[in-house]
Amino acid sequence: MDYMFIALIAGVLALAFALYAVLYVMKQDEGSARMREISGAIKEGAIAFLHSEYKILAVFVVIVTIILAAISTLGWQMAVSFLFGALCSMGAGYAGMSIAIRSNARTAAAANASLNQGLRVSFRAGAVMGMTVVGVGVIGLAILYFAFHNSTDPEFIEIIPAYGFGASGVALFSRVGGGIYTKAADTGADLVGKVEQGIPEDDPRNAAVIADFVGDNVGDVAGMGADLFESYVESIIATMALFTVAIPFFATGDLETAWLLPMMVAAGGIVASIIGALMVRVGEIPEMSALLRALRTGTFAAAILTAVFSFLAVKFLAENLDPYWAVLSGLIAGVLIGESTSYFTSYEFGPTRGISKASTSGAGANIVSGFANGLISILPPFLFVVAALLVANHFASYYGVAIAGIGMLSTLGITLATDAYGPVADNSGGIVEMSHLPPEIRERTDALDSLGNTTAATGKGFAIGSAGLTALALLLSYAVAVQIVHVNDDGSVVFRFAEEMSLLSAPMIAGLFIGIMLPGIFCALTLTSVGRTTGLIVEEVRRQFREIPGIMDGSGRPEYGRCVAICTTAALRQMIIPAVMAIAVPLLVGYILGKFALAGFLIGSIGSGFLLAITMANAGGSWDNAKKWIEKGEYGGKGSDAHKAAVVGDTVGDPMKDTSGPSLNIMIKLMAVISLVFAPVIINWDGLL
Repeated sequence: MDYMFIALIAGVLALAFALYAVLYVMKQDEGSARMREISGAIKEGAIAFLHSEYKILAVFVVIVTIILAAISTLGWQMAVSFLFGALCSMGAGYAGMSIAIRSNARTAAAANASLNQGLRVSFRAGAVMGMTVVGVGVIGLAILYFAFHNSTDPEFIEIIPAYGFGASGVALFSRVGGGIYTKAADTGADLVGKVEQGIPEDDPRNAAVIADFVGDNVGDVAGMGADLFESYVESIIATMALFTVAIPFFATGDLETAWLLPMMVAAGGIVASIIGALMVRVGEIPEMSALLRALRTGTFAAAILTAVFSFLAVKFLAENLDPYWAVLSGLIAGVLIGESTSYFTSYEFGPTRGISKASTSGAGANIVSGFANGLISILPPFLFVVAALLVANHFASYYGVAIAGIGMLSTLGITLATDAYGPVADNSGGIVEMSHLPPEIRERTDALDSLGNTTAATGKGFAIGSAGLTALALLLSYAVAVQIVHVNDDGSVVFRFAEEMSLLSAPMIAGLFIGIMLPGIFCALTLTSVGRTTGLIVEEVRRQFREIPGIMDGSGRPEYGRCVAICTTAALRQMIIPAVMAIAVPLLVGYILGKFALAGFLIGSIGSGFLLAITMANAGGSWDNAKKWIEKGEYGGKGSDAHKAAVVGDTVGDPMKDTSGPSLNIMIKLMAVISLVFAPVIINWDGLL
């Protein structure tokens, strides 16, 4: 029996569940004419942005497809694999965002009935994104397997990394472009609306409010979906690429099973995620603890079931349980990273409340406290990833490190559902505000939104942790592919080129320093892009307040479309340089300095990128929730000096947590998978210097 059919069936089940969630959401009431009008404006802006972004992406995809087709005897197969990966990533992101922009008004209308119904609609909308990503990912890999696999032809292992390259390229453009858009609109709206005009968040008098809602969808739904899609497929690809290291764990002559085990673990995670998603429900008690408990019930149940299914898969396919302990180490590390992120970013705990207290001393104290919190928060994720790495390597060598990444991402179906739910809930609260619905309805959507902030922060921690482990697995795959290390017939690993690979050799040090530097430059470019676009939005909103009569008293209507157009044009223009840099630099390092320097480059970029990504994501999340804690009535509440200081901190943190930080996840994986894809070209290349 070809076990790949089981994985294919699991992928189909994921898409079937996504379709069920779509049908459920689409049957719900959209609310009043005003609610439908606002939702329609959000939908129009989001689709227009994505269409424009995909036009630029199409140029990139065509150029790279042609290059891949020309580089080797496997060129056309690699080109097809790359193109297929790009199309799958674009399709998954587009599908998830399409339902998100059709769910916001429905969630607002559902919250009018009850909090439970609001959670049900918004969570199932998020589940569409989660299940579509894992379904398309597994089905795409299965199709490539059936199309190119031949049990006597190991060249399949050289073809499939291009699938991950296609997914990574799309993800980086989506994350950077969507991140610039969403944070420029959000920050611009806050600075003029909250700080200068003293009007509430999502106030219809603010011309940037629709652009802010659009940004939630293009950045936090489509962008996050593309990000985790590439993590998911690349963790599987890295494990497949390291199949030669798996000899001790599988029957002699049956190494093909080493290719199939990661797909079986992923299939078990899909089934577990579906069961977990069905367990998410809450009563009519509106407390935040009840909402959070409902989501955690689903995610923890999925993790436990995945551990059980993975055990059965390893027990059935492998000669011993060593690969299972590697899977389990990744699964546990993923859960713990999510919990540590929640501790450092939720206002239920001391670190974020401390930032709120610091806000009473002004914006400077708020920013210092928040950034310090982001830096200290790197401790648990680093230790958890190191522990997972050591445990996995101890039991199953390089193969174990790679399959630990699959363990961490195996519950992605429900984990991403809890993340993508957040922007839907956020949009629904804005629609309630702009539609002038009763305050109790806004209280319900605010409860959903607050939960979404917690799950989003946890999701970012999970995404960063999985990115680090996946990038490490791809680095190991690169080392094997360019024969820096040699795999013996018994699966043992021998380190070759001891002198060249020494961290004291000049090429390694040069590559290491360039790798450490690049994530910092990348963050500078993306933050600068957000700052420039924010300036354009601030000027436009100020102009409309100044020149359009009657905005403040409600008799005049802001020109929302102007802000949407400004964000779209600026974000698409400014996303190109950071994205191209991430693609070009590793190739230049490999060409100029050689394959050993490129290994050092990858080590440096993974380490510094992982650190910066955690720091920025957690600092930004804690600044956001520190503001929300004050808005709940602490330290003077809304309008107080502490609140104004917290708003400034939040505007600083927004581009860090939603643009630069998440984009680094993709950057470190993209550079590693590019190195793996081009390994056959540079294997015998020692560089120009």
